[in-house]
Amino acid sequence: MSSRVMPLIALVGPPNSGKTTLFNALTGVGGHPVNYPGATVEYTVGAARRSLAVDLRMADTPGVYSLTPKSVDEQLTLDVLFATDRERPAACLLVADATQLSRHLPLVRQVAESGFPVVLAITMKDLHEKDGWSVDTAELGRLLGVPVVTVHAKNGEGISALVQALQTAAQKPHTAVVPAPWSTARQEAERKWSGDILERVRRPMGPQPLKTLAERTRAIDRVLLHPVAGVVCFAAIMALLFTGIFWLAAPAMDWISNGFDGLAAWVLEHWGSTLWADFLANGLILSLGAILTFVPQIAILFLAITLLEDTGYLARAATLVDRPMAKLGLNGRSFVPLLSGYACAIPAMLAARTIPNRRERWITLWIIPLMSCSARLPVYSLLLAFLFWGEPAWKPGVALAALYFASLVVGAVVAAVVNRFLPREAGSFFVLELPYYRRPNALGVFNQVVARTKSYLQKAGPAIFVFAVGLWAAMTFPHYDAATPSEKLRESYAAHVGQVLDPVMAPMGGDWRTGVALVSAFAAREVFVGSLGLVLQTSEKDTDQDFPSLLESMRTATLSDGSALFTPASTVGLMLFFLIALQCMATVAVASREFGGWRYPLLQLVGFNLFAYAVAVAAVQGLRLWGWA
Repeated sequence: MSSRVMPLIALVGPPNSGKTTLFNALTGVGGHPVNYPGATVEYTVGAARRSLAVDLRMADTPGVYSLTPKSVDEQLTLDVLFATDRERPAACLLVADATQLSRHLPLVRQVAESGFPVVLAITMKDLHEKDGWSVDTAELGRLLGVPVVTVHAKNGEGISALVQALQTAAQKPHTAVVPAPWSTARQEAERKWSGDILERVRRPMGPQPLKTLAERTRAIDRVLLHPVAGVVCFAAIMALLFTGIFWLAAPAMDWISNGFDGLAAWVLEHWGSTLWADFLANGLILSLGAILTFVPQIAILFLAITLLEDTGYLARAATLVDRPMAKLGLNGRSFVPLLSGYACAIPAMLAARTIPNRRERWITLWIIPLMSCSARLPVYSLLLAFLFWGEPAWKPGVALAALYFASLVVGAVVAAVVNRFLPREAGSFFVLELPYYRRPNALGVFNQVVARTKSYLQKAGPAIFVFAVGLWAAMTFPHYDAATPSEKLRESYAAHVGQVLDPVMAPMGGDWRTGVALVSAFAAREVFVGSLGLVLQTSEKDTDQDFPSLLESMRTATLSDGSALFTPASTVGLMLFFLIALQCMATVAVASREFGGWRYPLLQLVGFNLFAYAVAVAAVQGLRLWGWA
């Protein structure tokens, strides 16, 4: 049967209820992101696995606690359920955590009252049983008036019964309407009702454990949420996270980079110095390598965040940082997007969709580009290696840590400024349900990392690739048949642009060569290193040999007056420029979607780059006056 006529089942449930894990079990990770028309957010749609032998499609919607939306993500769930301009779901699969059943039942009642055929899936059965309890699904189904199935996505328990119930529900005719928001009195009544339901359907299973899951969670929280011990643990976990991102990713990044460099060298060796060979090697292969080289860091960050989410710690971290963030007009929900910004601003901006308050979401979007993303790391490494040439390794290490800390300081300053100018909105408060601690599901974690990394590549990859190929063309034409690479570069369009920027670069202690490298960095910051190597007439075919030669070329490069091109002052100026500047055009494109227009992204692009230039010039001139030229 064609997927276009398969009934659509909407998966609806609270965050951390196991909804996405169940979706992956039903679809075999066959889902793909779908942009809702007129919105900047996505949900995932996929056909049921063939082995299930049902013609159904599943839509994994963002987590909600009720059908009264408080964030962009929650509004999307409502839009998917009650669409007027596209296909509506034939039925709803409600997902509820057995350990949080009384909190999740009101959403089941709200969706059922809206008119949808509903099937309820109870997850986290194993955790509930560890507490010595089970759920009488037959009695619960009778009391709710909907089919109830207990499922275990990891081992497939209950999946067959679930899809049969869904197939039956999808065939029922219905008319669904958007429910009216519940009054405060109704909410209180529903909470009492759900508590009564829980007492009627919960069954003891043998001897009760010495400590329940809730008691063990509270014992752990006494340490992890302690005003002092909690902050120490938080700092240790974050240090471990960033150490893992940089150290664990290094071998894979080197392998990918060397692989693409070797492939490009092979093309040039076997195809000769033709224009097409140059385009394939330097335009296509190396451009693709620039995208894929940093995928290991992105994947490791997503792995770390997914593990923190699934264990339940991420909600605790957000709680710890809520108070200091409140002074900047933010709250704890901004923590995850800002954390993601250290890998890449693009998924970080997407993560900001979970912030209910528009004002706080906008402040977060404003400062995410200031977080020192992984694309800045190659630039910092090169410039610090030059600045601390021959010095002990701890010195560039401390300087690198200072750069990352400085990005937080600059972000805090910008957040405080933006906070003063944006109008305040009602309802700006931080409420977050703290889930029980639990062991992550290995398959679910793997699927999440794959899906998030794939989404990053789909969003960032094309823009980086197009700009990188454009850079190759700018550095190759119009005299692509010049006698030497250096002559071709000097007469290229990129060099002409750089020469126009020469007077602009002079206050920063640079010239047209650093100007060309900075222009190339607007394709992707990490391109700066390769472009600088090219304009300084070095080769990067062999990393072990050529990286020192690039440093040596920097040491010997001179300006037209014979003075050094790279000095301590000009190197510090470049690092400060990269610290603040917004050079990633893919980030600007994503920001336009998240802000709902181009006004604020263009303000970020112009404002951050002018601010970066001013800070760099001030630093260079100040250091020169101080005598550290």
